[in-house]
Amino acid sequence: MEVIELIEYLHELVETAPKVPMSGKVVLDKKELAAILDDIVSYLPDELKKAQWLLIEKDRMLSESKAQSDAILKETEVIRRKRIENHEITREANIKAQEIIKVAQIQSKEMMLSARDYADEVLCKLDKEIEEKGSILLESMKKDMDNYLSSISRDMTNSTKLIRENIKELRHMK
Repeated sequence: MEVIELIEYLHELVETAPKVPMSGKVVLDKKELAAILDDIVSYLPDELKKAQWLLIEKDRMLSESKAQSDAILKETEVIRRKRIENHEITREANIKAQEIIKVAQIQSKEMMLSARDYADEVLCKLDKEIEEKGSILLESMKKDMDNYLSSISRDMTNSTKLIRENIKELRHMK
C-alpha cells in the first residue's frame, strides 16, 4: 500500500470504529493502528532515498560528462602533436582541434543540462507528490478533528440542557 492508501484506510478505521456511548469517542485496535502508522513512516524514507539516489545519479552523470570532455580534449592534443611536423597539416590540425573542442564542449554542456533538467524534473515531481500527500493528510486530520470537536460540542450542549432540566425539576419539587 502507498502512503495515501494507508491514510485513507486509517480514516476508514476511525469512521467505522465502534463508538463509546455518551463520549463521542471510538474504540480502535492499538496494534492495528500502530502497524498502519509504522507502514506510513516506513514509506516516507523510501521517497527520501529516491531523491538522494537522483542526486547521486546527477553527480555521476556530470562526472562522466566531464571525463568524456577531458578524454576528447586529450585525444585532440594527441592528434595535434602528430600533425605538427608538417606546416599545412599543423594548420589543418589546429582547425580540426578547435572543431573537436567545440563539439566536445557543446556535447558536455548538453549532457550536463540534460542531467540537471532530468534531476530537477524528478525532484519537482517528488516535491509536488509529497506536498499533495501532506495536504491530503492534513485535510483529513482537520476534518476528523472538526467532527470530533463538533461531537464534543453537541455532547456538552446536551449535557448542559439535561442538567438545567434536572435543576428545574428539583426546584419544582419543593
